[in-house]
Amino acid sequence: MNQAQPAKTMRVDLHCHSEVSWDCITPLALLPGRCQERGITVQAVTDHNEIWGAQKLKAMVENGDSALIDVQMDEEAGPLTIIVGEEISTSEGELIGLFLSQKIEPGLSPEETVQRIKEQGGLVLLPHGFDPLKRWRLRSNARERIAASIDIVETFNTRVSRPRWNDQAADWAKERGLLMSAGSDAHTLADVGSAWVEAPAQPVNGPEDLLKVLAAGKPTGTWTQPALAFLYKMWDRLRRKL
Repeated sequence: MNQAQPAKTMRVDLHCHSEVSWDCITPLALLPGRCQERGITVQAVTDHNEIWGAQKLKAMVENGDSALIDVQMDEEAGPLTIIVGEEISTSEGELIGLFLSQKIEPGLSPEETVQRIKEQGGLVLLPHGFDPLKRWRLRSNARERIAASIDIVETFNTRVSRPRWNDQAADWAKERGLLMSAGSDAHTLADVGSAWVEAPAQPVNGPEDLLKVLAAGKPTGTWTQPALAFLYKMWDRLRRKL
């Protein structure tokens, strides 16, 4: 009697930075290899107030650019998918837009930022919104004003100051019936893939596909103590300069 084969799963990280962000020096070309090492199948690149890096990487991966080494995932995981995102600095804190085709300018109100994301057919993700030590967290009153327009709540972020802020985000999402995600919020190459949603393997070609994946998935990851995260980041910068 044949034993049933375990269902294939994949890992999805919806928050990551590259050299395009002012506070990160991770080369775009190294991200696919790192995703492969960590088993990430779907990676959203969400640089601060820019999307050109994510667009460039998406095109490189889809075109099989020879400048990228081992951009294909293993047979179990399938090919790497890059989602074009942006961590947008609104007038009251940060929001993430996913599946963007045009850059959204910083400094707009949260409401106008949400509108710009939706006009592009994108998804609104609330990142690390419950950590009071996050300088650019979305203010609580703004969060409540746009709650009905939020598609996804990041409930596992490896860079929050205390794990309890992830728990608080999860409670807020559950109260409102919102989908939950995980994000490495990686600012170094080593951090890529340190948080992910574990979900049944399936293609993610657009917003609706991602929503289905998140509905069936579970956010998880490894929290990093902030002081250690800062030291890793400084060491990464020094190492690359040398």
